Amino acid sequence: MGYALVWLVGVILDLMVWAIIAAAILSWLFAFDVINHRNRFVSQVATFLDAVTGPILAPFRRVIPTLGGIDISPIVAILVIQFLKILFMRTSAPFLISVLG
Repeated sequence: MGYALVWLVGVILDLMVWAIIAAAILSWLFAFDVINHRNRFVSQVATFLDAVTGPILAPFRRVIPTLGGIDISPIVAILVIQFLKILFMRTSAPFLISVLG
């Protein structure tokens, strides 16, 4: 049970990182007019990614100013998520595995 819980937390953190990357790429594609919101599928994907990544990126966007029109909050958020993943795997995961098996 402990191994499954540790695996689940790791996968969720990895999916958060990939969602942030996908949202950043999609925003670049919108900015350079490669794709537009009129496409229904693209609009639904963009809405989903904004709903998933918005609460994660909002605290970073409040603190970190844009640098010349470039938003670096996704990079900082990815670094923080990776730090939390390493911290969890090194400290909490062995405890969970030893207690839950």
